[in-house]
Amino acid sequence: MATPTVVLVPVWGAGHLMSLLESGKRLLARSVRALSLTVLVMRAPTEQLAAEVAAHIRREEASGLDVRFIHLPAVAPPTDWVGIEEFISRIAQMHAPHVRAAISGLAPPVAGVVLDFFCSSLLDVCRDLAVPGYVYFTSNAAMVAFMLRLPALHEEVPVEFEEMEGAIDVPGLPPVPPSCVPTPVTDKKNPNYTWFTYHGRRFAEADAIIINTAAELEPSALAAIADGRCTRGVRALTVYPIGPVISFPPPPEQPHECVRWLDGQAPASVVLLCFGSGGFFAAAQAREIADGLERSGHCFLWVLRGPPAPGARHPTDANLDEMLPEGFLERTKDRGLVWPTWAPQTEILAHAAVGGFVTHGGWNSALESLWHGVPMVPWPLYAEQHTNAFTFVAAMGVAVAMKVDRKRDNFVEAAELERAVKELMGGGEEGRKAREKASEMKAVCRNAVEEGGSSYAALQRLSEELYKGAVAVTNK
Repeated sequence: MATPTVVLVPVWGAGHLMSLLESGKRLLARSVRALSLTVLVMRAPTEQLAAEVAAHIRREEASGLDVRFIHLPAVAPPTDWVGIEEFISRIAQMHAPHVRAAISGLAPPVAGVVLDFFCSSLLDVCRDLAVPGYVYFTSNAAMVAFMLRLPALHEEVPVEFEEMEGAIDVPGLPPVPPSCVPTPVTDKKNPNYTWFTYHGRRFAEADAIIINTAAELEPSALAAIADGRCTRGVRALTVYPIGPVISFPPPPEQPHECVRWLDGQAPASVVLLCFGSGGFFAAAQAREIADGLERSGHCFLWVLRGPPAPGARHPTDANLDEMLPEGFLERTKDRGLVWPTWAPQTEILAHAAVGGFVTHGGWNSALESLWHGVPMVPWPLYAEQHTNAFTFVAAMGVAVAMKVDRKRDNFVEAAELERAVKELMGGGEEGRKAREKASEMKAVCRNAVEEGGSSYAALQRLSEELYKGAVAVTNK
């Protein structure tokens, strides 16, 4: 038999595309039997994103692995969308005929189709072609549990979540405050809410769900999913926790300027502030951060981005003269560095001088932090980050809580940031516990992906399942 192929269907966002591709490559490396990868590439909706995807694919094609990329025909993106989750979900749905044609035209047997979770509508294509369909979830098991529970919550809670009394019951998690629900479900009239509920319902139809987490990182949430407690009345889902899936680019020949600056700092003395590829602040918030950092007395490395240009989505490089209080850079020059453009977060977190991380709480960033044993202060901005922030503090114990005013565009007062940074970097019991737990999780993350570890074993089980499910789909 020809080598079976595993078809990956990612979306274009860096945190989604790179995570699914890295998972696929690990699957090939861990599989006892020969498998190949076929990646179906949707055209990104902007030229900048399309260029980023193309550059990433060029790097992968040069890697020598058995990975083939098929570029799907472009679709006309919707123009009447309200939110980004709706936009991505609708584009994925519009690709159904192209995905079907691409899979039908493959010569090798198809072992299975692994869909980014925004592509759950494409499970219909898998069913039509009689090939196994899997959902790949780039975030954590806590969020999977929430989304699986959401269709039932929709029936149980007739009002907006923020109007309900008491906490939200999500099996596997501590009681979830209504203020911590993901941004896409804060408004039930918004199409984003409808799509999240739809995806939660469709997940239960997948042959299995693959999650970028480790069994030891989220045992309660994973057990609740596998036991069927999140999907009462529906069959329990098979779950493969295969993380942490983190891509480590080779170190540059010349260390980055931020890394060189860290070389001059004491071990675990610097708090890093970095907010992902989409995180930015207006000047009023930047000045609050500056005041809080200055009053904290701690060393800091602050990656500061400004608001997007009109009509654009990506943050701009910060104009420090306009965004920071007068004299701040001069007063803090001996213990702080403000970096106004992109910075190599993974390299920075790996540095011994970094002792804490104020983060937007995206799951990829959190995994990088835990991989290096760095405790966090979550400052959620969008997507599922408010739920993540709650999980990091209440379920995982790896973070110090900070008050974020969600009604004021996630505003944080200077005094609150000062308090959280002091706590994180050595001020009290909450910080001590978070540092200890983060240090434990460093060992957990690394052991999970080593031979004999839980994620290594999950990948082997998944590869065996895929190999057994291989079917010829040509001419169906």
